[in-house]
Amino acid sequence: HLDLAYDYVGEAAFIDLHDLAGNTRDGLHMASLAGTWLAVVEGLAVMRKHNGSLSFAPRLPSGITRIAFCIGVRGCRFRVEVSCDETKYMLQDGDPIELLHYDKPFMLSAKPVALANPKIVAPPSTHQPVNRVPASRRSKQRTK
Repeated sequence: HLDLAYDYVGEAAFIDLHDLAGNTRDGLHMASLAGTWLAVVEGLAVMRKHNGSLSFAPRLPSGITRIAFCIGVRGCRFRVEVSCDETKYMLQDGDPIELLHYDKPFMLSAKPVALANPKIVAPPSTHQPVNRVPASRRSKQRTK
């Protein structure tokens, strides 16, 4: 349900920028900002801890063409850049680390690694609870 995930990520990300709750004057919604990061990294990049290793199985909704973030774990820091077709992993600091990409292990060291993202078959559509349907991000996209 990538399009639905996109709508929820947008709702969390824009709660303060678009003053969705009508109370931005009172301060930022820090939990929502943290939730946005979690939705992108653990939701869209599908980062999980798997038998002591970090695994990724990224997938992007049609409204997002790229995400990028850095992770620090076990004394190293690496960058993950996800596009629709591939994911690039780049070690920025520290010792090499074993990661999983769609359950396939690989060693990340000084040389960046680019791995293909398999095509995902969309599940049947789903319905959200009454009064909890997020605003559609697709209607807000700019056309060129």
